[in-house]
Amino acid sequence: MWGRVVRVGQGWDIHRLVAGRALRLGGIGVPSERGLLGHSDGDVVLHAVTDALLGAIAAGDIGQHFPDTDPRYRGIDSGVLLTEVRALAERRGHRIGNVDVTILAERPKLSAHLAAMQERLAELLGIAPAQVGIKAKTAEGLGAIGAGEAIAALAVIAVTARARRRSAARRTKRQPARARRRGA
Repeated sequence: MWGRVVRVGQGWDIHRLVAGRALRLGGIGVPSERGLLGHSDGDVVLHAVTDALLGAIAAGDIGQHFPDTDPRYRGIDSGVLLTEVRALAERRGHRIGNVDVTILAERPKLSAHLAAMQERLAELLGIAPAQVGIKAKTAEGLGAIGAGEAIAALAVIAVTARARRRSAARRTKRQPARARRRGA
């Protein structure tokens, strides 16, 4: 007999801001004088969501699936990586319930871009925009993020998965042991 369980994964990523690179966050281009340094496009939002999804399905992390030592991933759109992980999750019988993302950046200001990021994340994950929460926070001038030297993202994702339930015969065998522990 099969049932459904909810599984949760969390992801985190941070990259240094550098001159000469385009800034990509949440699968969209964001106007900025600097972009994120990385082997791929450096999109910390999509990297955090990818890691969260991998965690929810107990499939390792982004570096195991897409190592930065592999030239195939140099400069790749992180949306391609997330799409591959989504397909893996679906093959394993998982469905995405929702995702919540927090971007930590002092600058550029991101409020005008959050709706577009929400739409793009929903598209990449195959869910409705209402299932995507995304917000931006500053570090109040603290650390590398607060100094405008880096951007980070945190993500939490919930998926439903099939879970095999114990057969009635196995449940019956365990009941007497539980009854003895309760003093029945």
